[in-house]
Amino acid sequence: MSEPTQPEYIATLIDLHRGLPRQGPGDPEFTRQLFCRLPTLPAQPRIADLGCGSGAATLLLAKHYGSLVRAVDAAPDFIEELRNKAATAGLDHLVDALCADMAALDWPPASIDLLWSEGAAYNLGFEQALRAWHPIVSTGGIAVVSEMSWFSDTVPDPARRFWESAYPTMGTEQQNIARATAAGFSVVFTERLPSNAWWEHYYGPLRERMRRPDVAGMNQAVIRETEQEMALFERYSDCYGYTFYILQRP
Repeated sequence: MSEPTQPEYIATLIDLHRGLPRQGPGDPEFTRQLFCRLPTLPAQPRIADLGCGSGAATLLLAKHYGSLVRAVDAAPDFIEELRNKAATAGLDHLVDALCADMAALDWPPASIDLLWSEGAAYNLGFEQALRAWHPIVSTGGIAVVSEMSWFSDTVPDPARRFWESAYPTMGTEQQNIARATAAGFSVVFTERLPSNAWWEHYYGPLRERMRRPDVAGMNQAVIRETEQEMALFERYSDCYGYTFYILQRP
């Protein structure tokens, strides 16, 4: 099968991730712990979850803060899943799920007190995403953005080659801190997502999904790349992973 075009690649990824609890690495307990460590927010914070997927973080945000969460994703299938999950959980009154481009939001300036984004900023580039989102964050507001990051300047060649192709602008944590500062934020703290969270909540369910018969009809180039990504993380997770950058707009 030929290499997929970009639209075909994205469509295959959406098909592959449809119905999974998460569309990227994360952990609910890790997320709840971050909530408790954030700087003080208003009693009813205005919240956005950008690149929300099917809403793993959205529902945690809504339940924890009891405040409306504006959840944005460009994939209609994931937005529909989120709406169904919110209704099932009795949280639909706290979730405003929007199918939209998170790079071109027409929201008023300073209209969000807590901006949350897990594993989605890379679609724009980390600094570009922060620059695009900075105007909608209120003064003193918080942005929590996870980003693929190198943990070391010395990276094994297989991991380096894979990610230089998959995400050429992937930076070290220090580089990303500098990028966040350049985008107008101050860095409150950073926290790495534990590697076991990748397997328990994301790669594990994804691997089970890839064993289902219907996956045989998907573009196999995408499947092979996903398998390669898993194998590399299994070997080199001490060298890279997701870092959560907790940022504040001065």
